[in-house]
Amino acid sequence: MSATPTAHPDVKHRLVEVPGGRIHVAEQGTGPLVLLVHGFPESWYSWRHQLPALAAAGYRAVAVDVRGYGRSSKPAEVAAYRMLAHVSDNVGVVRALGEESAVVVGHDWGSPIAANSALLRPDVFTAVGLMSVPYSPRNGFRPSDAFGMIGGDEEFYVSYFQRPGRAEAEIEPDVRGWLAGFYAGLSADTMAEDKDSLFFVPKGGKLSDRFPAGRLPSWLSEADLDLYAGEFERTGLTGALNRYRNVDRDWEDLAAWDGAPIRQPSLFIGGTLDASTTWMADALANYPTTLPGLVSSHLLEGVGHWVQQERADEVNGLLVEWLRSLPAS
Repeated sequence: MSATPTAHPDVKHRLVEVPGGRIHVAEQGTGPLVLLVHGFPESWYSWRHQLPALAAAGYRAVAVDVRGYGRSSKPAEVAAYRMLAHVSDNVGVVRALGEESAVVVGHDWGSPIAANSALLRPDVFTAVGLMSVPYSPRNGFRPSDAFGMIGGDEEFYVSYFQRPGRAEAEIEPDVRGWLAGFYAGLSADTMAEDKDSLFFVPKGGKLSDRFPAGRLPSWLSEADLDLYAGEFERTGLTGALNRYRNVDRDWEDLAAWDGAPIRQPSLFIGGTLDASTTWMADALANYPTTLPGLVSSHLLEGVGHWVQQERADEVNGLLVEWLRSLPAS
Protein backbone atom coordinates (compact mmCIF):
# COMPACT_ATOMS: atom_id res chain seq x y z
CA MET A 1 0.00 0.00 0.00
CA SER A 2 1.90 3.03 -1.21
CA ALA A 3 -0.39 5.88 -0.24
CA THR A 4 -1.87 6.87 3.07
CA PRO A 5 -5.52 5.77 3.04
CA THR A 6 -8.16 8.36 3.73
CA ALA A 7 -11.79 8.18 4.78
CA HIS A 8 -12.72 11.58 3.41
CA PRO A 9 -10.99 14.11 1.15
CA ASP A 10 -10.84 16.62 4.03
CA VAL A 11 -8.95 14.25 6.36
CA LYS A 12 -5.34 15.38 6.73
CA HIS A 13 -2.58 12.93 7.71
CA ARG A 14 0.70 13.71 9.40
CA LEU A 15 3.22 12.46 11.92
CA VAL A 16 3.66 14.41 15.14
CA GLU A 17 6.59 14.18 17.52
CA VAL A 18 5.90 13.03 21.08
CA PRO A 19 8.41 12.23 23.84
CA GLY A 20 8.18 8.50 23.06
CA GLY A 21 8.57 8.79 19.29
CA ARG A 22 6.12 9.70 16.55
CA ILE A 23 2.35 9.31 16.35
CA HIS A 24 0.40 9.27 13.09
CA VAL A 25 -2.74 11.40 13.25
CA ALA A 26 -5.72 11.77 10.92
CA GLU A 27 -7.35 15.14 11.41
CA GLN A 28 -10.50 16.88 10.22
CA GLY A 29 -12.28 20.07 11.26
CA THR A 30 -11.61 23.06 13.49
CA GLY A 31 -12.76 23.88 16.98
CA PRO A 32 -12.32 22.20 20.37
CA LEU A 33 -10.02 19.18 20.14
CA VAL A 34 -11.49 15.68 20.35
CA LEU A 35 -8.86 12.94 20.46
CA LEU A 36 -10.04 9.51 19.20
CA VAL A 37 -8.16 6.38 20.34
CA HIS A 38 -8.76 3.00 18.63
CA GLY A 39 -8.46 -0.52 20.01
CA PHE A 40 -7.28 -3.99 18.91
CA PRO A 41 -6.79 -4.90 16.09
CA GLU A 42 -7.65 -1.63 14.41
CA SER A 43 -6.27 1.78 13.38
CA TRP A 44 -7.23 5.43 13.04
CA TYR A 45 -9.54 4.21 10.25
CA SER A 46 -11.97 2.82 12.82
CA TRP A 47 -13.05 6.45 13.36
CA ARG A 48 -13.64 7.15 9.65
CA HIS A 49 -17.35 7.77 10.27
CA GLN A 50 -16.77 10.02 13.29
CA LEU A 51 -14.15 12.35 11.78
CA PRO A 52 -16.49 14.08 9.28
CA ALA A 53 -19.42 14.07 11.70
CA LEU A 54 -17.45 15.76 14.48
CA ALA A 55 -15.89 18.20 12.02
CA ALA A 56 -19.35 19.14 10.74
CA ALA A 57 -20.47 19.72 14.33
CA GLY A 58 -17.68 22.23 14.94
CA TYR A 59 -14.91 20.13 16.46
CA ARG A 60 -11.29 19.42 15.61
CA ALA A 61 -11.43 15.62 15.39
CA VAL A 62 -8.10 13.81 15.53
CA ALA A 63 -7.81 10.01 15.29
CA VAL A 64 -4.44 8.52 16.18
CA ASP A 65 -2.66 5.35 15.27
CA VAL A 66 -1.83 4.07 18.76
CA ARG A 67 1.88 3.29 19.23
CA GLY A 68 2.66 -0.07 17.67
CA TYR A 69 0.08 0.45 14.91
CA GLY A 70 0.12 1.89 11.41
CA ARG A 71 2.59 4.71 10.89
CA SER A 72 3.20 5.41 14.57
CA SER A 73 6.41 4.40 16.35
CA LYS A 74 6.88 0.73 17.20
CA PRO A 75 9.44 0.38 19.98
CA ALA A 76 11.03 -3.06 20.30
CA GLU A 77 10.67 -3.43 24.08
CA VAL A 78 7.46 -4.98 25.41
CA ALA A 79 7.53 -2.56 28.36
CA ALA A 80 7.30 0.38 25.93
CA TYR A 81 3.60 -0.45 25.53
CA ARG A 82 2.67 0.04 29.19
CA MET A 83 -0.35 2.21 29.94
CA LEU A 84 1.80 5.09 31.16
CA ALA A 85 3.44 5.26 27.72
CA HIS A 86 0.06 5.49 25.97
CA VAL A 87 -1.07 8.25 28.33
CA SER A 88 2.17 10.09 27.62
CA ASP A 89 1.57 9.71 23.86
CA ASN A 90 -1.91 11.21 24.18
CA VAL A 91 -0.59 14.18 26.15
CA GLY A 92 2.20 14.56 23.60
CA VAL A 93 -0.27 14.62 20.71
CA VAL A 94 -2.36 17.33 22.37
CA ARG A 95 0.77 19.43 22.90
CA ALA A 96 2.09 18.77 19.38
CA LEU A 97 -1.20 19.99 17.96
CA GLY A 98 -0.72 23.28 19.81
CA GLU A 99 -3.55 22.68 22.29
CA GLU A 100 -3.67 22.81 26.08
CA SER A 101 -6.59 20.43 26.58
CA ALA A 102 -8.82 17.95 24.77
CA VAL A 103 -11.75 15.62 25.13
CA VAL A 104 -10.50 12.03 24.79
CA VAL A 105 -12.66 9.20 23.40
CA GLY A 106 -11.59 5.57 23.17
CA HIS A 107 -12.93 2.24 21.92
CA ASP A 108 -11.88 -1.29 23.00
CA TRP A 109 -8.27 -0.96 24.33
CA GLY A 110 -8.62 2.71 23.47
CA SER A 111 -11.27 2.93 26.19
CA PRO A 112 -8.92 2.13 29.11
CA ILE A 113 -6.23 4.24 27.43
CA ALA A 114 -8.69 7.16 27.31
CA ALA A 115 -9.88 6.47 30.86
CA ASN A 116 -6.36 6.41 32.26
CA SER A 117 -5.46 9.52 30.29
CA ALA A 118 -8.33 11.31 32.03
CA LEU A 119 -7.48 9.75 35.41
CA LEU A 120 -3.77 10.59 35.35
CA ARG A 121 -3.93 13.91 33.50
CA PRO A 122 -7.16 15.71 34.38
CA ASP A 123 -5.30 18.96 33.64
CA VAL A 124 -5.17 17.96 29.96
CA PHE A 125 -8.23 15.77 29.40
CA THR A 126 -11.34 17.66 30.41
CA ALA A 127 -13.88 14.94 29.52
CA VAL A 128 -13.76 11.27 28.52
CA GLY A 129 -15.90 9.10 26.26
CA LEU A 130 -15.67 5.32 26.51
CA MET A 131 -16.95 2.82 23.96
CA SER A 132 -17.50 -0.94 24.37
CA VAL A 133 -15.18 -1.48 27.36
CA PRO A 134 -16.55 0.00 30.61
CA TYR A 135 -14.33 1.81 33.07
CA SER A 136 -13.16 -0.48 35.84
CA PRO A 137 -10.63 1.01 38.27
CA ARG A 138 -7.50 -0.83 39.25
CA ASN A 139 -8.18 -3.32 42.05
CA GLY A 140 -6.31 -5.74 44.28
CA PHE A 141 -6.20 -8.69 41.85
CA ARG A 142 -3.15 -9.14 39.65
CA PRO A 143 -4.64 -9.27 36.13
CA SER A 144 -2.73 -12.30 34.87
CA ASP A 145 -3.88 -14.28 37.92
CA ALA A 146 -7.48 -13.23 37.34
CA PHE A 147 -7.38 -14.06 33.63
CA GLY A 148 -5.74 -17.40 34.38
CA MET A 149 -8.77 -18.43 36.42
CA ILE A 150 -11.18 -17.82 33.53
CA GLY A 151 -12.03 -20.60 31.10
CA GLY A 152 -11.58 -23.85 33.04
CA ASP A 153 -9.91 -26.36 30.74
CA GLU A 154 -9.59 -23.78 27.99
CA GLU A 155 -7.41 -20.69 27.84
CA PHE A 156 -8.80 -17.15 27.98
CA TYR A 157 -7.77 -15.10 24.97
CA VAL A 158 -5.93 -12.45 27.04
CA SER A 159 -3.71 -15.17 28.53
CA TYR A 160 -3.23 -16.62 25.04
CA PHE A 161 -2.04 -13.24 23.75
CA GLN A 162 0.46 -12.66 26.55
CA ARG A 163 3.35 -14.87 25.44
CA PRO A 164 5.43 -13.03 22.81
CA GLY A 165 5.34 -14.63 19.39
CA ARG A 166 2.55 -17.09 20.08
CA ALA A 167 -0.43 -15.20 18.65
CA GLU A 168 1.76 -13.72 15.91
CA ALA A 169 2.46 -17.26 14.69
CA GLU A 170 -1.28 -17.82 14.33
CA ILE A 171 -2.19 -14.48 12.75
CA GLU A 172 0.64 -13.42 10.48
CA PRO A 173 0.53 -16.27 7.90
CA ASP A 174 -2.96 -15.02 6.88
CA VAL A 175 -3.53 -11.57 8.33
CA ARG A 176 -6.50 -10.76 6.14
CA GLY A 177 -8.30 -14.03 6.83
CA TRP A 178 -7.66 -13.81 10.58
CA LEU A 179 -8.89 -10.22 10.79
CA ALA A 180 -12.02 -11.07 8.78
CA GLY A 181 -12.87 -13.86 11.21
CA PHE A 182 -12.11 -11.80 14.31
CA TYR A 183 -14.16 -8.83 13.14
CA ALA A 184 -17.05 -11.11 12.12
CA GLY A 185 -16.94 -13.02 15.39
CA LEU A 186 -17.59 -9.85 17.40
CA SER A 187 -20.14 -8.26 15.04
CA ALA A 188 -23.87 -8.46 15.72
CA ASP A 189 -24.85 -9.75 12.28
CA THR A 190 -22.17 -12.43 11.90
CA MET A 191 -21.28 -13.66 15.41
CA ALA A 192 -21.83 -17.29 16.38
CA GLU A 193 -24.83 -18.27 18.47
CA ASP A 194 -22.47 -19.10 21.32
CA LYS A 195 -20.78 -15.73 21.03
CA ASP A 196 -18.63 -16.11 24.14
CA SER A 197 -16.85 -19.24 22.88
CA LEU A 198 -14.68 -17.11 20.59
CA PHE A 199 -12.76 -15.81 23.61
CA PHE A 200 -11.45 -19.22 24.66
CA VAL A 201 -8.73 -21.35 23.08
CA PRO A 202 -9.07 -25.13 23.32
CA LYS A 203 -6.00 -27.08 24.37
CA GLY A 204 -3.66 -27.39 21.43
CA GLY A 205 -5.88 -25.14 19.34
CA LYS A 206 -5.93 -21.60 18.01
CA LEU A 207 -8.19 -18.64 18.72
CA SER A 208 -9.30 -18.69 15.07
CA ASP A 209 -10.66 -22.24 15.37
CA ARG A 210 -13.99 -20.75 16.43
CA PHE A 211 -14.15 -17.79 14.10
CA PRO A 212 -17.26 -17.71 11.90
CA ALA A 213 -16.58 -18.44 8.26
CA GLY A 214 -18.19 -16.87 5.23
CA ARG A 215 -19.54 -13.37 4.84
CA LEU A 216 -18.13 -10.15 6.21
CA PRO A 217 -20.18 -8.12 8.70
CA SER A 218 -22.33 -5.42 7.13
CA TRP A 219 -20.18 -2.57 8.43
CA LEU A 220 -17.00 -3.94 6.82
CA SER A 221 -16.45 -3.77 3.06
CA GLU A 222 -13.80 -5.72 1.19
CA ALA A 223 -11.95 -2.40 0.73
CA ASP A 224 -12.13 -1.68 4.47
CA LEU A 225 -10.71 -5.12 5.21
CA ASP A 226 -7.97 -4.59 2.64
CA LEU A 227 -6.98 -1.40 4.42
CA TYR A 228 -6.80 -2.98 7.87
CA ALA A 229 -4.97 -6.04 6.55
CA GLY A 230 -2.53 -3.94 4.56
CA GLU A 231 -1.49 -2.03 7.66
CA PHE A 232 -0.87 -5.19 9.70
CA GLU A 233 0.86 -7.00 6.85
CA ARG A 234 3.30 -4.10 6.80
CA THR A 235 3.78 -3.70 10.56
CA GLY A 236 3.15 -7.18 11.95
CA LEU A 237 1.03 -7.72 15.05
CA THR A 238 3.62 -7.54 17.82
CA GLY A 239 3.15 -3.87 18.66
CA ALA A 240 -0.61 -4.32 18.88
CA LEU A 241 -0.38 -7.49 20.98
CA ASN A 242 2.13 -5.91 23.36
CA ARG A 243 -0.74 -4.03 24.98
CA TYR A 244 -1.97 -7.36 26.39
CA ARG A 245 1.56 -8.18 27.59
CA ASN A 246 1.60 -5.19 29.93
CA VAL A 247 -1.48 -5.82 32.04
CA ASP A 248 0.55 -6.78 35.13
CA ARG A 249 3.00 -3.94 34.58
CA ASP A 250 0.05 -1.52 34.36
CA TRP A 251 -1.34 -2.94 37.60
CA GLU A 252 1.97 -2.22 39.32
CA ASP A 253 2.38 1.22 37.74
CA LEU A 254 -1.14 2.32 38.73
CA ALA A 255 -1.05 1.15 42.35
CA ALA A 256 -1.44 4.73 43.60
CA TRP A 257 -4.74 4.99 41.72
CA ASP A 258 -6.29 1.81 43.15
CA GLY A 259 -10.08 2.20 43.04
CA ALA A 260 -9.81 5.80 41.85
CA PRO A 261 -12.87 7.39 40.20
CA ILE A 262 -12.77 9.56 37.08
CA ARG A 263 -14.51 12.82 37.94
CA GLN A 264 -14.59 14.61 34.57
CA PRO A 265 -17.79 14.58 32.52
CA SER A 266 -17.99 11.16 30.87
CA LEU A 267 -19.95 9.14 28.33
CA PHE A 268 -20.31 5.41 27.77
CA ILE A 269 -21.63 3.69 24.63
CA GLY A 270 -21.72 -0.09 24.23
CA GLY A 271 -23.66 -2.82 22.47
CA THR A 272 -26.02 -5.32 24.10
CA LEU A 273 -24.41 -8.18 22.13
CA ASP A 274 -20.86 -7.29 23.15
CA ALA A 275 -19.21 -9.59 25.68
CA SER A 276 -17.41 -6.55 27.08
CA THR A 277 -20.69 -5.12 28.35
CA THR A 278 -22.23 -8.40 29.54
CA TRP A 279 -19.14 -9.71 31.33
CA MET A 280 -18.50 -6.29 32.84
CA ALA A 281 -22.07 -5.58 33.93
CA ASP A 282 -20.80 -4.95 37.46
CA ALA A 283 -18.52 -2.21 36.16
CA LEU A 284 -21.50 -0.53 34.51
CA ALA A 285 -23.52 -0.84 37.72
CA ASN A 286 -20.67 0.81 39.65
CA TYR A 287 -20.63 3.94 37.48
CA PRO A 288 -22.24 6.15 40.16
CA THR A 289 -19.07 5.53 42.22
CA THR A 290 -16.41 5.07 39.53
CA LEU A 291 -17.67 7.71 37.04
CA PRO A 292 -19.39 10.31 39.23
CA GLY A 293 -19.26 12.79 36.32
CA LEU A 294 -21.18 10.45 33.99
CA VAL A 295 -23.45 12.47 31.70
CA SER A 296 -25.04 9.54 29.86
CA SER A 297 -24.63 5.81 29.32
CA HIS A 298 -26.08 3.92 26.37
CA LEU A 299 -26.38 0.23 25.53
CA LEU A 300 -27.40 -0.01 21.88
CA GLU A 301 -29.76 -2.91 21.26
CA GLY A 302 -28.55 -5.56 18.81
CA VAL A 303 -25.04 -4.11 18.46
CA GLY A 304 -21.78 -6.02 18.85
CA HIS A 305 -18.29 -4.89 19.75
CA TRP A 306 -17.45 -2.52 16.89
CA VAL A 307 -20.06 -0.04 18.04
CA GLN A 308 -18.93 3.16 16.27
CA GLN A 309 -18.70 1.25 12.97
CA GLU A 310 -21.73 -1.02 13.35
CA ARG A 311 -24.04 1.86 14.28
CA ALA A 312 -22.12 4.91 13.07
CA ASP A 313 -24.99 7.40 12.71
CA GLU A 314 -26.45 6.64 16.13
CA VAL A 315 -23.05 6.83 17.82
CA ASN A 316 -22.28 10.10 16.03
CA GLY A 317 -25.52 11.60 17.29
CA LEU A 318 -24.87 10.52 20.88
CA LEU A 319 -21.28 11.72 20.72
CA VAL A 320 -22.16 15.17 19.36
CA GLU A 321 -25.02 15.56 21.85
CA TRP A 322 -22.64 14.76 24.72
CA LEU A 323 -19.90 17.07 23.42
CA ARG A 324 -22.36 19.94 23.16
CA SER A 325 -23.42 19.36 26.77
CA LEU A 326 -19.90 19.89 28.06
CA PRO A 327 -18.93 23.19 29.69
CA ALA A 328 -16.90 25.46 27.44
CA SER A 329 -13.23 25.26 28.33
